[in-house]
Amino acid sequence: MTATPGTEPLLRIQDLTVSFPTEDGLVQAVREVSFDVYPGEVVAIVGESGSGKSVTAMSIMRLHPKGAQMEGQILFDGTDILSLSEKEMRALRGDDIAMIFQDPMTALNPVFTVGDQIAEMIVTHRSIKRGEAMSMAEDLLGKVGVPEASTRINQYPHEFSGGMRQRAMIAMAIANEPKLLIADEPTTALDVTIQAQVMEVVRDVRELTGAAMLLITHDLGLVAGAADRIQVMYAGQIFERGTTNEIFYESQNPYTRGLMHSIPRVDYVGTRLTPIPGAPPSVLALPAGCAFRPRCTHAAEICREQPATLEHFGPTPTHMTRCHFAAELPPLEGARA
Repeated sequence: MTATPGTEPLLRIQDLTVSFPTEDGLVQAVREVSFDVYPGEVVAIVGESGSGKSVTAMSIMRLHPKGAQMEGQILFDGTDILSLSEKEMRALRGDDIAMIFQDPMTALNPVFTVGDQIAEMIVTHRSIKRGEAMSMAEDLLGKVGVPEASTRINQYPHEFSGGMRQRAMIAMAIANEPKLLIADEPTTALDVTIQAQVMEVVRDVRELTGAAMLLITHDLGLVAGAADRIQVMYAGQIFERGTTNEIFYESQNPYTRGLMHSIPRVDYVGTRLTPIPGAPPSVLALPAGCAFRPRCTHAAEICREQPATLEHFGPTPTHMTRCHFAAELPPLEGARA
């Protein structure tokens, strides 16, 4: 979906900077990140490991380790999350905002049954009895495609397959019909077939609940048919943003193009993938100028001397890119979607 004129964003992040104390001093893992998520839409944050995607997601949930410093604003339904007390934040988590974690085996408690854990999520936020909550848990497992839900609610996480555990996590996330779902790498530990099934479940439950979704992933291919808008992150910053079509067909950023050229395609059988050279920089020692400069084939002296700013590109206000040479990049070959 696209934002309806006059509609207020459900989530608005403004100039978010997240820093962590280390032996070498304070390190900025996220730097001045801003974006909106409107009611009912899917926004994806894409980038390599260490780009700041999950740190951004954890900031919304206020789940960073003690000592983390957050600056800027995270407005949810008009309320600044960073100003809430821990008690107020606990009431928000799992109710209006829910998260699907990337590793259900560590997110689920191994000593409680799956049904007990889903029911606990419901009882914590609603004034209903345990028996009714267990019935709701069984219904939720059925909705996310877990077979024989009446039996499965009495089983423990280790008795579920990887795909089933992720479905259980999704059931927990939608238990209280949240306004915003955050899916943090929801298919990372799964094989390709199960990935597709889980993403189908995520799409189905989002449509069922009407929730907006923030989808965190390193895989641009995963978001092609799932997201309305995409934010591409690198070294803690947004390097490009736009609608899904703008990113896949009109990208004007070398890093985004590098991610796309490394995606396997069935119509490119027999051709080599083009990996991005080198590795992402450590946030402890970011290069001077543009953070992507050491890996960029278009880099010039200005890229060393001056960081690029995130600026509008093209005819629409939705497309923005961070590159000194955005206007000089050749047309994107082999548009991908």
